[in-house]
This record gives sequence, structure tokens and C-alpha cells, in this order.
Amino acid sequence: MGKLIRAIASDGSAMCCAIDGTDIVARAEQIHKTSAVVTAALGRLLIAASIMGAQLKGKEDSVTLRLDGKGPAGALIAVSDSQGNVRGYPVNPVVELPLNSHGKLDVAGAVGKNGQLAVIKDIGLKEPYIGQIPIVSGEIAEDITYYYAVSEQIPTVCGLGVLVNPDLTVKAAGGYLIQLLPGAPESAIDRVEANVKTLEAPSKMIADGLTVQEIAKKALAGFEPQILDAAEPQYRCNCSRERVERALISVGRQELLNMAQEQEVTQVECHFCPKVYRFSSQELRRLAGE
Repeated sequence: MGKLIRAIASDGSAMCCAIDGTDIVARAEQIHKTSAVVTAALGRLLIAASIMGAQLKGKEDSVTLRLDGKGPAGALIAVSDSQGNVRGYPVNPVVELPLNSHGKLDVAGAVGKNGQLAVIKDIGLKEPYIGQIPIVSGEIAEDITYYYAVSEQIPTVCGLGVLVNPDLTVKAAGGYLIQLLPGAPESAIDRVEANVKTLEAPSKMIADGLTVQEIAKKALAGFEPQILDAAEPQYRCNCSRERVERALISVGRQELLNMAQEQEVTQVECHFCPKVYRFSSQELRRLAGE
């Protein structure tokens, strides 16, 4: 189970959301059996989605991040509810690349830089809000920062990190999001910039034993931060047989009848979790209205 907190400066000039997402990313690796670099890429996107989901106000609200940089990992998807519970998947779970020039997993190389990051917020309106930006680095944290600057005009600093063990298990994963709030004075900008320079990678801080409270306190040093709320987000899939039935019905009557004729049992696998749903020819005909 993850740990996520939101903290705000005592003068209301800045806020920070910090998350220990080690268990979340570990569960994603177990489900999708990802290679090390894809674990790092998907893990960063899951953590970002969890942070962004925790900012939503409505209980039924959700946010979807779709990162497609035309790299060998293909598109990466992460979906979060308003409690920060998240699920996701990579199109290509296994990609092998040499380490980058810094001796680290080449996330940007796996993701690619010739595409877009789409942020889709379903907040109960007739149509979801969709914001799209060109990918600026493929390292994901910089892309999230750029999204906030361009699409929401909120000065933001984002840090994301995943440490993968040699046996491909997840050692540590986490992130932080620092934002200046409306009316923040120039001095607040300078202070945030100075604080960010003291922060190590989120995954290293977590691996070194720092709590999310301690990370938020370092991020907002000098602001007298106060905890707004806390949560324990999980990797959680909300698939069900009923949802799969609705998806099958959406493909159309004739397609369902063709599927029923082609094989006795049709299997539908969930993208986000290991569940497999099986439908007999008779069940498909019933869904088709026969």
C-alpha cells in the first residue's frame, strides 16, 4: 500500500504532494512482467497519475495519462481515481536498452520523444477535459511539469523516480509535485527553487528511509508546511464482468454474432490486471440480442 500526503505552506503560497509508490509500482511489475526500463517508465507515469488524481475534488472523478513518444515501449497508460488509486499498462512490456549517458535506465529512450502526453480528466461534465502537450524530454517528470505550465498555467516542479533491483523487483518508487498557488510572492518562487536544489531523486530519498512527510517538509522548507490530508493509494483495477459485457455490446451486433460463430468460447483479457473473462457463444448471442 502506498503513502501519499498533501501539504500546504502556512501562508497559502505553495503546496506539495509527496508519494511513496513502491508497492504500487511493484504490483504493476508483477502484473505486466515488465523489463527494468519499462518498469521505470510505467512506474513514473503511475506515480504522476496518482498525484494528479489526489488533486481531484469529486469522489467519482478520474484522470488518465496517455504517453506516446513513438519509442520502443509504445504508448503507456495510467489511470487514477480521486483517492490516488491507480492502474496502468504499457503496450510493449519488455524493452531492452543500454544505460543512458548517466549510467541510469534509459527511460527517455524507451518512451521516445516524438509524440504527445495527453491528460484526460473526467470530472462529471458532459465531456472530459483533455489537455495535450508535445513530449519535451521523455523523462516524464519534465513532461508533467511542462503540462502544468502550458495547459493549466500553474508554476510546478515535478520529481519522479523508480529504482529497480537486479532481479527486476522494485526497490523504491516515489514522487513529489510542488506548485505555487495564486498570489504567491516572488520570494516564494526563490525559496521553492532553492529547496528543489536540495532534493535528491524521490526514489533515492525513499530508499534512504525518508517518509513522505519528511520529503514534503524538505520541499517546503521555510514555508512552515501543514499537512492537508493523507491517503494510502493502491494499484487497483476496477474491471468487472459487467464492464466487459458493456464493452462487447459496444462493438456492435454483427461483430458479436461473428465472434459467436468463430469459436465456442471467447476470452477477453483485462489490460490492467491478470483477470480473464470467458464468454460462450450462447452468451455472445444473448448480448447481441438474439
